[in-house]
Amino acid sequence: MEMIGLKQIRKKRKLSQLKVAMDLSISREALSYYENGKRSPDVEMLVTLSKYFKVSIDYLITGKDFDTNP
Repeated sequence: MEMIGLKQIRKKRKLSQLKVAMDLSISREALSYYENGKRSPDVEMLVTLSKYFKVSIDYLITGKDFDTNP
């Protein structure tokens, strides 16, 4: 599954894949795979990415915040 919000927030904050990867102690390739849907992060990595960017996990995946209104 492509993580639309992950790529959006990284670009919005003008961070390179290498910078984020180094900050999180993962490879740049792993981050690229997450952004492009070639690999899915585990729950622990989703939480780590959410905390790093200070956004919800829903945002990382969909590019939208969780909507409680039906």
